[in-house]
Amino acid sequence: MSTVSTQPSQHVPPKKPPFKMGLFSRTFFLLLGLMGMSFGIWLQIFFSMESEPRAVQMAQRVITSVSITRSALIYAPVDMRATLLLDLATKEGLRVQPREPDDVLEAIPRSTYWLQVSKEVRDGLGSQTLIMWSVNEAPGVWVSFDINTEKYWLVFDREQLSLIAGAEWIGWILSALLLAFVGSAISVRFVNRPLAQLAQVAQQLARGETPTPLPEKGPSEIRDMNMAFNRMTRDIRQAEADREIMLAGISHDLRTPLARMRLEIELSNVSDETRSAIDEDLGQIDRSISQLMEYARPATKAPDAGINISEALSTLFERERSHTESLGGQLTADIKPNLYARIDPNDLKRIVSNLIENARRYGRSPADDKAYIHLSVQSRGNLVEIKVQDHGEGVEEHEVQRLLRPFSRGELARTGVNGAGLGLAIVERLLHQVDGRLELQSPPGHGLTARIEIPKLKVREATRKTV
Repeated sequence: MSTVSTQPSQHVPPKKPPFKMGLFSRTFFLLLGLMGMSFGIWLQIFFSMESEPRAVQMAQRVITSVSITRSALIYAPVDMRATLLLDLATKEGLRVQPREPDDVLEAIPRSTYWLQVSKEVRDGLGSQTLIMWSVNEAPGVWVSFDINTEKYWLVFDREQLSLIAGAEWIGWILSALLLAFVGSAISVRFVNRPLAQLAQVAQQLARGETPTPLPEKGPSEIRDMNMAFNRMTRDIRQAEADREIMLAGISHDLRTPLARMRLEIELSNVSDETRSAIDEDLGQIDRSISQLMEYARPATKAPDAGINISEALSTLFERERSHTESLGGQLTADIKPNLYARIDPNDLKRIVSNLIENARRYGRSPADDKAYIHLSVQSRGNLVEIKVQDHGEGVEEHEVQRLLRPFSRGELARTGVNGAGLGLAIVERLLHQVDGRLELQSPPGHGLTARIEIPKLKVREATRKTV
C-alpha cells in the first residue's frame, strides 16, 4: 500500500551554467575581428597614401576653375555676365556669388586632407585667398577671388572635392565587411566541421553506442586523426566484446562448481549450522558474481521516445514490496503519476532495484534489525526526482563519495554483509548514459537517502515522439 510522504523535501534548483560560446563561435568572431581590423588598417593606409596626391589634384581643379571663371567674367561684356553665371551654375556646377563684408563664415575642417587642399590653393591663387566650409550657413567649399574692386565667391559642391566619394565608398566598405563575414564563416566551418564530427562520435562512444566511422579523407592532419580514432574505436569495441565473453565464461565456470558444492553439502553429513554457514558463503560468492556481471553489462541506448516512469516504477514497487515483506521488512512509496523521461525501462528498473536492494541489505533499523524503505518519485522543475530512503544507521559524511566508487563498501557497522561493492557504481554508470545524477545524503540518525535526478520530458513531447 502506497503512503504519501508529508515531510517537505528541500531542493535547490541546479544553477544554470553561464553563457559560453562554442568553438565555432569563438573562432568565427576571432577571424571576423582580425579581418575587420585588417580591413580598417588597410583603409587607413590607403587614405594616407591617397590623401596627398588627391589633395594636390583637387587643389589644381579649384585653381583652374577659379582662374577660368575670373577670366571669363573679366572679358565678358557686362550685359552678358548674368547669362555666363547661369551657364556655369547649370553646366559646370560652379556658383558665383558676391562676397559681402558681413558674411557669416565657417572655417574649413582641420583635417590633413583639407589643410593640404587649402595650402595648395593659396599657393596657386595667393595667400589672401579665403577657403571656407560654409558662408551664411550655406554648405559647400567657398573660394574667394577678386575682379578689380569687386569681391566674389566661387562655390564648389563638397562631394566634388572630398577624399571619400560618399555612397560609393560606403558600398565598398559594406561589401568588404560582408566578404569578411562570409569568409570567416566558411573558414571556421572547414576547421570546425571535423571537430564537431569527432565530438559527436565521442559522445556516441561514451553512451555505449556503436559510433559512426569518421571519414578518412581531407587534410593529412584530419585524415590521420580520424584514422587513429576509428582504429581506437574498433579496438575498444573488440575489447568490450572480449570482456563480455570472458566474464560470461567465468560466470559459467564458477557457478557450475558452486551448484555442485551446494548439492554435495546437502548430501553430506555435516551439521545444520555448518551447512547453513557454507550455504551463506556460497550465496555471497554467487551474489558477487551477479554484481560483476551486472557491472560489466553495457547500458541500453536511451529510446528516442520517453517512457512513463511512474508506471514502470509502480510495477517495480509492487514486486519489490512483496519481496521486502517476505524478508521481514517494509517498503512504501509515493509515486506521482504521468512523469516521463528518456531512459530504457530495463535500465530504470536496474537502477532502482539496486538502490532498494542496497537499502534492504545495509539499511536495517538498529532497533529491530528490519529494513524500512521509502520510495518517492516526483517532479522538480525540469527534472524527475527519485528517492530511496532507509532508516538504518547511515554513513559518515566522508564515506559518502567513496561509496560511489567500484568495489567500495561502507563500514562494517552499516553493512554487516560483505559484497562486491558494485551496486551504487552500477547505478551511477547507468545514469551517466541519460545525463542523470546520483547523490547520497546521510543526515545523522536518519539513515541513507539515495537521490536520483533524470531530465524530464513533457507529457505532450513524450506523446508526440511515440506517434
